[in-house]
Amino acid sequence: MAEERIGEVTKFFSKPSVAAVKITEGSLSVGDRVRFTGHTTDFEDTVDSMEINNEKIDTAKPGDYVGIRVSSRVRPGDEVFKVLPE
Repeated sequence: MAEERIGEVTKFFSKPSVAAVKITEGSLSVGDRVRFTGHTTDFEDTVDSMEINNEKIDTAKPGDYVGIRVSSRVRPGDEVFKVLPE
């Protein structure tokens, strides 16, 4: 399965289960599959919604800091990859 690195986790908010992600390359859109990897992290999720400063967005570009709802815990420094369709 092909993947491209798009950024890394900068913070995790446990109550709403949201990862703050800095997009460093490529782009990310609602509906994309993403994979989070780190020392103790390795899972995939579908991006159901993204926010910047509590405002919903459809697409994020390099330099953006976005909030993404996640199904499992992530940690600062975890890498984020976009799973490319085959």
